[in-house]
Amino acid sequence: MFQTIVTFLIMPFAPFWLYGDMAANMNGKNISNIEICNTSDCKSSSSEEKFFDSEKLERHSVFPIDSVLASGLVPTRKENAPDLKIWAGSSVAIDADTGTIIHYENGRKRTQIASLTKMMTAILVVEKMKDLNEEVVITKEAVNMVGTVVGCPTSTFCNGNRMYAGEKVRAIDLLKVMLMNSANDAATALGIHIAGTSEGFVEMMNKKAKSMGLKDTNFCTASGLEIDGKEEECFSSAYDIARISAYSLKYDIIWEIMKIPDGKFYSTDGKYMHDLKNTDILLETLPNCIGGKTGFTPLAGKSLLLGAENPAGKHRIIAVILNDNQRWDDMRTLVNWVFDNHKWQ
Repeated sequence: MFQTIVTFLIMPFAPFWLYGDMAANMNGKNISNIEICNTSDCKSSSSEEKFFDSEKLERHSVFPIDSVLASGLVPTRKENAPDLKIWAGSSVAIDADTGTIIHYENGRKRTQIASLTKMMTAILVVEKMKDLNEEVVITKEAVNMVGTVVGCPTSTFCNGNRMYAGEKVRAIDLLKVMLMNSANDAATALGIHIAGTSEGFVEMMNKKAKSMGLKDTNFCTASGLEIDGKEEECFSSAYDIARISAYSLKYDIIWEIMKIPDGKFYSTDGKYMHDLKNTDILLETLPNCIGGKTGFTPLAGKSLLLGAENPAGKHRIIAVILNDNQRWDDMRTLVNWVFDNHKWQ
C-alpha cells in the first residue's frame, strides 16, 4: 500500500486506483530515453536482420542452430511494402523459428517492462519445478503485494477472493493466474517457493538472463514491480523480451496457458475458489493470436508481447511493443503488417 500511495503522490497523471495490468494508463516518467545501442545497431523498421549478425545477440543461445537449417525459410519484405507506423516507445517483431528480425524500432532501448517480466518467471518455474502439481504455500510477503493480485485487477478494486497467508495452491494454478491475470502475489509466491527468498529468485532470473546473452536486462522482482528508490535498476528492452518469449516457445504449457480466456482454481483443500481472467483482449479479436502477455506500471506504461501465426499456420512471430497507450491497436497493426507485407522463402 505504501508503494501505491507514493506512486499516487509523485505521479498525479497515473491514478493509483488504475494501478494494474487491466488498468488504463497515463504516461509517466521512465528510463526509455537511455539508448544503449549505437547507430549501426539501431536499424529502421524496414530492416531485416539475424540475431547472429554483427554484434547482435548470440542466436544459438535462443534457438537451436539445426532448426534454421531444417527450415530454410526466412521472412523477406515484399517489394513496395509500406512502412510501419505505430506509436510505441520501442517495438520489435521477429520470426520465432529462425530468429530473423522483421521489425525493429528502438529495440535495445532500456526501459521498465512491468509484468512482461513474468515471462522469465514462468520459464524458471517450468525449468526448476519437476512437478507443477506440487503444493505452494502462500507467504505473507506474497499476500502483501500491490498492483494486480489474485481477486483484484487493480490496487483498490477487487472483484473476487484474494489468497491468504498459509493457503496452499498448486504451482500450475499459480502459473495460470500469474500469466493470465498477471497476479503479482502468484509470481512472488512461486519465486519464494523455488528459491527460498524473493532475492534468491531474482538472482536466478538474472543468472538465466546472462546465460541467454541478454545484455539489456536486469530483473528486480519476480512480478515485474519496480523497487521503490531503485526503479532505474529494473529494466529490459523490446529486443530482449522478444528473445525471452521466443525461448519460452519450447515450453508448450506456457503458451497453452496464455491462450486460456478464463476459468477458476481452488486451494488444494478445496475450501477457496479463485477466478482466472486473461488480460489479453486480442485473444478474442485477433484470429491468428497464439497467446500474449500484458504489462503495466505507471513507470513502464502499457506494454504487450504477442505470439501470432500466419493464416496458414506455418510461420510464427513474436511481437513486442513497450510504453504504448494504443497497445491493442498498434499490436494488431504490427501483426497484420508483418504477415501482409512479408513472404517466407
